Amino acid sequence: MFISGMSGNEIYCLALKGLAPGEITVGNSVQSLGVGGALSAFGRSITGGEIRQITTLISEGRHAAIARMEEEGRSHGAHGISGVTSGLSTLAGFTEFLAQGTAVHEVEGQDKHAHAPDFFSTAASGIELYCHLDTGYRPHKFVMGNVVYALGVGRGLTGSLRTLGRGEVREFSSMYNELRHTALRRLRAEASTARANSVVDVRIDMLPHATGTMELLLTGTASFHPAISSGPLPQQHVITSELAGEELWNLAKLGYAPLQLMLTTSVYSLGVAASIGSLFQAVQRGELPEVTKLIYEARENCLDLIRREAEAIGAAQVIGNKLRIREIAPGLVELVAMGTAVQKAPPGTAPETERLPPQAVITDASARKKDNVQGLMSAVSPMARAQATTRFGGKTLVGALLAGIIALSCFLFELFLAIQRR
Repeated sequence: MFISGMSGNEIYCLALKGLAPGEITVGNSVQSLGVGGALSAFGRSITGGEIRQITTLISEGRHAAIARMEEEGRSHGAHGISGVTSGLSTLAGFTEFLAQGTAVHEVEGQDKHAHAPDFFSTAASGIELYCHLDTGYRPHKFVMGNVVYALGVGRGLTGSLRTLGRGEVREFSSMYNELRHTALRRLRAEASTARANSVVDVRIDMLPHATGTMELLLTGTASFHPAISSGPLPQQHVITSELAGEELWNLAKLGYAPLQLMLTTSVYSLGVAASIGSLFQAVQRGELPEVTKLIYEARENCLDLIRREAEAIGAAQVIGNKLRIREIAPGLVELVAMGTAVQKAPPGTAPETERLPPQAVITDASARKKDNVQGLMSAVSPMARAQATTRFGGKTLVGALLAGIIALSCFLFELFLAIQRR
């Protein structure tokens, strides 16, 4: 008797690879930042950028929970753990880190699958694990890369004059792009340490941590494919892919293989003049041309960035592209573009089976992986949407007025200093 988190379709697909589900496995760790760390983190949040104390705390907590989950899986005699997730919550002022997955066992009487190590942990569901194994990716370890960051008052003052005009605020774009690539480097470093040459099924989460701070979390499965290399690769050469297991299988069937996860950011300012114009237009119904044009240009710029990065690494194309937008301050929006750069596959990467079983493509919509990236508005009921629109409109007017006053004050102060210097 055991309690499993797998569906019938997942169990069927694993059985085709000589595997069977086992007990749910859990690991946790409760940690405290401490007074000294909190004060140091507060100081860093003023200057902006990564808050290393918080990043380290969260990374250590997540890894401790994952290690205990894997230890529990081994104690159950499991061959591996699938569907691994990593979360955190606040309890009595402390932070609890929770890792959870489902143990996987070898079916008695069948030979050990050549694509699996002695013990593994993977973010993939039972269906995705089947697809990875059938495509030749041997799971090694659940890996992650994270960074906790803040915009910061200091960085805000540096870019405040840039927000007076309309267009991209390069100070913010550069900082956000650097932070995202830092998280990706840490993900690759863990995969290289796990003696892997690829990270598949990468999930991207942008999680609010505290007021003015966010955690960017990348998780995936460090895997080894014998056709990619004869041994583990250094972190800068580790392949990364956001594609789901079924997508990876279909891509291999067409003769393509993932190359690198693409992740770019562009931060745009509406500008003072446009903000004032949109402020008065917001009183009446109808399109806001300035806002429409701004967001369109921001999306185009973001896609251009991802195109240039893909061309630089010799990719044939970028697939699975997603565009996300969120407001990070009144009149200041952040566009995030993500996708997977692919190339022609080397020999030996074709799937083992001729076609996927129906159980590998028929799955509940709620079970599918989704990137958790905060948008401008969430899906709510019509009445709640109407109420939220009323509140949002009032906040937008007040926010735009405050942003205009602050920007105008900065401009007048700079003008005063210029006159004094003369």
